[in-house]
Amino acid sequence: MSQLPRVVVGLSGGVDSAVTAYLLKQQGYDVIGIFMKNWEDDDDSEYCSSNIDFVDAAAVADVLGIEIEHVNFAADYKDRVFSEFLREYQAGRTPNPDILCNAEIKFKSFLDHAMRLGAEKIATGHYARVRLNSATGRHELLKGLDASKDQSYFLHRLNQAQLSKTLFPVGELHKTEVRRIAEEIGLPNAKKKDSTGICFIGERPFRDFLNRYISKEPGPIKDPSGRTIGQHVGLSFYTLGQRQGLGIGGIKAKGAQRGGGEHTPWFVARKDTEKNTLWVVQGHDHPWLQSPTLQATDVSWCAGTAPEPGRYAAKTRYRQADAACELQNMRMTDGQAGFELSFREHQWAVTPGQSAVVYDGEVCLGGGVIHSAPTMHMV
Repeated sequence: MSQLPRVVVGLSGGVDSAVTAYLLKQQGYDVIGIFMKNWEDDDDSEYCSSNIDFVDAAAVADVLGIEIEHVNFAADYKDRVFSEFLREYQAGRTPNPDILCNAEIKFKSFLDHAMRLGAEKIATGHYARVRLNSATGRHELLKGLDASKDQSYFLHRLNQAQLSKTLFPVGELHKTEVRRIAEEIGLPNAKKKDSTGICFIGERPFRDFLNRYISKEPGPIKDPSGRTIGQHVGLSFYTLGQRQGLGIGGIKAKGAQRGGGEHTPWFVARKDTEKNTLWVVQGHDHPWLQSPTLQATDVSWCAGTAPEPGRYAAKTRYRQADAACELQNMRMTDGQAGFELSFREHQWAVTPGQSAVVYDGEVCLGGGVIHSAPTMHMV
């Protein structure tokens, strides 16, 4: 049997990428593994486990009988992902660095490196799928079959060139099946816990991490009546919808309107960067947390062109159920391409800096960075 082309697999040390490499080798591909090191600051700390992950990835490569190369993309990561991450937080927005990392590192720097190794394709352990639409001749990004693990949200910035060279084998499987395969073939990381969070942050307290890079400017925390009920440590350290760590528990809303009593939780509802004021409300369903529409910019469509205006579904955060919406393409005030989504049901805590990702059934069309999302009765 003639061997299929070379595929370079991003081996992270986790079970998903390990099974990805195994499946491709079983199919007859010439498989090479690459371990990407994307972060160097405090890499030996308890929070960033890249050294342990590389040992796990190397052990997997040994069991599968494939080569593995350790490649350092830390400079690219700091320049193209982390610097943007800090800029956005400093501006009071809440970015999603995993999305930028996929577009700039895993499917750009890594892809370029793989092509230099003579690969025709790359593969990762993401729960998503790629399909060539024979009618249009374009590659489509599809949701993973395991709805609870689908990662198309994080991959929505991939373009036609990237999609045409990418394989997602575990996107066709459920996580339970991936674990079963790993155990069946004796992979050393078969029971390894899934990683959570961003590599350079890991499991550490997020505020402690940001503290090292972003200056603090304390200011007032105000309730809807304009009453100052506390002090924030700096707007960058809060995100819309945040409930924990506000330091204002037990304070009643003035007049206890909207059912807000002493034990009703407070939520971050607005960040006023001009006045350095953090606005909070009581109750998960407060009108200030509900948005009927949003506008997005920094748009990226998988097909290379914007979809026709009309009815679609969208997510404004990962792990959110698809929300029915109407898409309208538009030009932003600075001339950039953008779009507006009008939702059938109001969306909760829509956050500038996060991504709005648009779907047509199981097809991920792309999306953009949320620029603004008017809420009900905002001052």
